[in-house]
Amino acid sequence: MNNSKLSTLIKISLLSVIGFILMFIELPIPIFPSFLKIDISDLPALLGAFAMGPIAGIIIELVKNVLHLLRTQTAGTGELANFIVGSALVLVSGAMYKRKKTKTNAVISLSTGVIIMSVIASVLNYFIFLPLYETLLHFPIKEIVKTGHAINSSINDLNSFVIYSILPFNLIKGVVISVLTMVMYKRVSPMLHRETEKLGNKKVESMLK
Repeated sequence: MNNSKLSTLIKISLLSVIGFILMFIELPIPIFPSFLKIDISDLPALLGAFAMGPIAGIIIELVKNVLHLLRTQTAGTGELANFIVGSALVLVSGAMYKRKKTKTNAVISLSTGVIIMSVIASVLNYFIFLPLYETLLHFPIKEIVKTGHAINSSINDLNSFVIYSILPFNLIKGVVISVLTMVMYKRVSPMLHRETEKLGNKKVESMLK
């Protein structure tokens, strides 16, 4: 394994562990049912995707969720949902940013990623994740809909619950993570690129000799 691959592996490993730790820090939002809590564990994956490409970001999403399986309370359903939804955000945002690395395109990339992620999360929750929760964990969807109705009278069934709770929740979560990414990336980017730059300089020097 050459130095460049080793450096990338180390960075992915560190960001994965940070993402895993951040999964345990969850904040509820009063306008949503109590089980919907924001965590920023996708932040390290986005930073990795911006610095090393979208595939690196997806690997970070995968590793953090595999680690979290050791402490799962959802029979793996929560980790599967977190991986797929987080990967959608990372893949879209990372791929778009890779084409043109400017501040304006970073905003466009993150905005597009958040919208696509939120739509995917809504569709998958309606057809797959919430039914899985009900089947595997006896998650009382009817009671959840009632809880949602108590907060928002427009929620009367699973469809309206997804539209008025799941969708806006993921939009808000995505915006929070995107803002943090914009704030932090400029600060951590030099560290994430440092080894690559060193290796590039060494290659140039060897060519000049």
